[in-house]
Amino acid sequence: MTRRLITLVAAVLLVTAGLYAQAADAEGAGFEIGGGVSLGVDNIPNADGTNTSWNVLGFQPDLAIGNFGIGLDLTLRFQIMPDQNTPFAVYLGDWLPNYEENGRNILDIYLPKIQFVRYGYQGDPLYVKLGSIEDLTLGTGFMMGNYANTRFLPEQRLFGASFRLDGSLFNFPWVGIEALTGNLARLDVIGARLFARPLISLELPIIKNVQIGGSFITDRDPALYRPDIVTTLDPIFIYSADVMLPILGGDLFPLAAFTEVAFEPNGSTGFMVGAGGRLVKFITYGAQLRLLQAGFMPNYFDPNYDLYRAEKALVMQAAISGEDSAAWFASLGTSLFEDKIYFEISVDGPFGAAEEGSTFQGDYPHLRGVAGVREGVLGGFFFDFVYEKYMLGSGDKPFFEDLVDPDNAVITAAVNYQSGAAIFTLLYNLRYDPAKNDFDVTSSLVTTIQF
Repeated sequence: MTRRLITLVAAVLLVTAGLYAQAADAEGAGFEIGGGVSLGVDNIPNADGTNTSWNVLGFQPDLAIGNFGIGLDLTLRFQIMPDQNTPFAVYLGDWLPNYEENGRNILDIYLPKIQFVRYGYQGDPLYVKLGSIEDLTLGTGFMMGNYANTRFLPEQRLFGASFRLDGSLFNFPWVGIEALTGNLARLDVIGARLFARPLISLELPIIKNVQIGGSFITDRDPALYRPDIVTTLDPIFIYSADVMLPILGGDLFPLAAFTEVAFEPNGSTGFMVGAGGRLVKFITYGAQLRLLQAGFMPNYFDPNYDLYRAEKALVMQAAISGEDSAAWFASLGTSLFEDKIYFEISVDGPFGAAEEGSTFQGDYPHLRGVAGVREGVLGGFFFDFVYEKYMLGSGDKPFFEDLVDPDNAVITAAVNYQSGAAIFTLLYNLRYDPAKNDFDVTSSLVTTIQF
């Protein structure tokens, strides 16, 4: 079986390389060719809680034709002499459905071999992206903000989809739609927002740009990535309605006001009113006032949703306790040199203190910090860093000591160094797993040669 897999991978790499070369001959006809070959090490967790290191050999060609782009990720993870009796071993979890009863089907395995498919760019009247989703926000972000399907990398890549169509593409700017799924192989997390601009034909300043939207988001299988959960978890259905009003345009002082009301499956309702924008291009800010019924969880589909979706669904199935509350959200950051250097901290939480012994996430402050430097600013170095901390102040530690404690935190770092055509990347993920009362750590060190 291993020999056949190696032969298959080699054949795919040769065929792809041939197609790549043919496309390169057509570059004068509007093609843009790119890609790379990578070599590195992935540290992947096992079912028993230990980690195993696998060598990585990958080929990532990509092709762009106008607004259309596609990229492949043909990666082989292997070990040389893992033991005395095995000269060569392949990580079969990348190639065989249901390997070691991991529950994956054939689409889970082979769709992610397509790294991305893209048409258009964010902000265009028509935008489609298939593959990894890093920071998708639906509407105001009150129920889905910065959602990502990349939290299982490098162990597992999910193949999702996001789509936006604005009626202005057809000279009908009154309506538009946004839609997404976190995993096309499973169609588990699905969301859509239909929006309208009912006053756009009036040509009245400010008022003409008012946008009214309605959203629907569901998780059809909250326990999908948690085989240890034996309790039956009901599907999650969330509905919301929003109003967005751009008050100031331009690059120097853009400002928008917005409001949203949402309904969660446990019967609780949340309401939010807020505003956000920029000051002199480089200072970003936002603020919200929230009125929440007991048991309501704002930003239910957050960046780390796939990690904690089962725990959230259990909360939605439990009896509601506690009292209605007022809560807040605030963010402040900076973005310089056309977003090549960025930093933002956002904090949200209730105005009142949590009841003693409460384990409800919404009763405690939550912090998210993002920082990064893109290519071309610090020589060959560029990086992204995210620190997200849940349930601040829920333990016995002082607030600031608890703030830097990795308990109830998710930490992601990607550090890159480029020298000529070579890029060296260190990817590090650390998250607290409440099911094991311990930390899951995955890491990857990869060298990529771009061409």
